[in-house]
Amino acid sequence: MKKLSLLGLAALLCACQSIQPAAKTSLDGEVFYLQRIALPPSAVLSVSLQDVSLADAPAVVLDEQKGPVKGQVPLPFHLSYDPSQVKPGHRYSVSARIEVNGELMFISTENHAVQLDGNDPQPLKIRVDAVR
Repeated sequence: MKKLSLLGLAALLCACQSIQPAAKTSLDGEVFYLQRIALPPSAVLSVSLQDVSLADAPAVVLDEQKGPVKGQVPLPFHLSYDPSQVKPGHRYSVSARIEVNGELMFISTENHAVQLDGNDPQPLKIRVDAVR
């Protein structure tokens, strides 16, 4: 009985050691705009990676980076995601926006599709356009 208990405990320990957290994968890029203006110190950059597969439902956010702008354009960003969240046949996109004092100043207006298969060009270049 003792040997059976030890064997069961050893098998359980081996199973627990083989379970590892999913490795995160990342997308790096830059947000830029064409206007020749400087951003004020209160500017906030938001960049998100979304599953945009369903046209009649809100996009599912896989990761988002949001924080104060440091410096001027191009503005670097880093998004991490779990590859196990990537579903075959789904469409994924990266979007960006810059707000100043809670008001939208710039936003991406084009679809920046990514495949999330490890072959996406990096750094991604996301252009944002001024909001009038």
